[in-house]
Amino acid sequence: MTVLDDNPASGGQIWRGKENHWTARLKASGARIFYQTTALAPLGDAALLAEQNGEAIIFRYEKLILATGARELFLPFPGWILPGVTGAGGLQALVSGGVPIEGKRVVVAGSGPLLLAVAAHLRNRGAIIEAIAEQAPTSRLVRFTTQLWRTPDKIVQGLGLRWALRGVPLFTDAWPIAAHGETCVKGVTLRTRSGDRLFACDYLACGFGLVPNVELPALAGCHVRDGFVVVDEWQQTSVDNILCAGEPTGIGGVDRSVVEGRIAGYVAAGQRRQAKKLFASRGRLNAFSRELARCFALRDELRRLAHGTTIVCRCEDVILDRVRLHADPRSARLHARCGMGACQGRICGPALNFVMGWSETSGRARPPLYPTTMSTLAATCDKEPVE
Repeated sequence: MTVLDDNPASGGQIWRGKENHWTARLKASGARIFYQTTALAPLGDAALLAEQNGEAIIFRYEKLILATGARELFLPFPGWILPGVTGAGGLQALVSGGVPIEGKRVVVAGSGPLLLAVAAHLRNRGAIIEAIAEQAPTSRLVRFTTQLWRTPDKIVQGLGLRWALRGVPLFTDAWPIAAHGETCVKGVTLRTRSGDRLFACDYLACGFGLVPNVELPALAGCHVRDGFVVVDEWQQTSVDNILCAGEPTGIGGVDRSVVEGRIAGYVAAGQRRQAKKLFASRGRLNAFSRELARCFALRDELRRLAHGTTIVCRCEDVILDRVRLHADPRSARLHARCGMGACQGRICGPALNFVMGWSETSGRARPPLYPTTMSTLAATCDKEPVE
């Protein structure tokens, strides 16, 4: 078994190299683990082109399990490109990687349970949490809470987070409308039920949910529908020897991802009886995921956060007024270069799908998935594959 991990250590975005039951089992499994290894493109004959420390590696496989995770959804508003305005999970990752946060004033805003988890983590590291703004209305949050009896562990997690954040102002029906500052963020205006309020801050950690990373599965030929990879009960994709697990099949959190990953692993190893034992657990977590999606669905007011002169494509400095001249994403790419920069539309694409009402959710991507060197691309001609 071979594991390709884009990170420098096991654990992904949730555990980030921390030792736990699952990372310990992985280390004890005898698997070959290639850290800081980025999958760039699928190749013919069941192979993947990847890059590690600038060197090309070609991996051949009999079975491939794709667990490509998700990224944060950013919505543009005046000042969102100021230094100090980060993703919610992005700031958590930076702090976990050593960026000092002690004594810094932080506002956390956007949507989803991640906001509370991030705020608690930052506060534990010494940050001063000035406010948490959740765009979902109170009525939906109350309904969501009443459904948690099906997943008692989620109740425990929620109560733990609220205790960790005691004393921190938590606003519902609230969202950022502008970040302020000259060379970096110095404050943010939140729209609340009682009116607009200005908060001073050194960081604005902002995220409006998650976008599944379906580009690699799409390039490999897996069917994508409504933005997610289509799988059957065995986590099997539309491609015979490729399975998929975690957020690319539906946003549902770490517990759901772990169960789906275990099912995919058992199936790839030919142990379907073991996989079937996990179906009931996955079913309960899928129900939780559906409630999560209903509760934290984004409100229409967020479509109007950006002004005409607000930059919506940071790579190519494209403002919203230029995008409004086009009827679909393809036209915006061809004529305004929106989504043609280094991130290949990973940031502006989902944001503009929401803002403009576009429906491009098929995981559009071209190889290579990430910027790479010509020498890596040339290696596909003569590089010996790793079996």
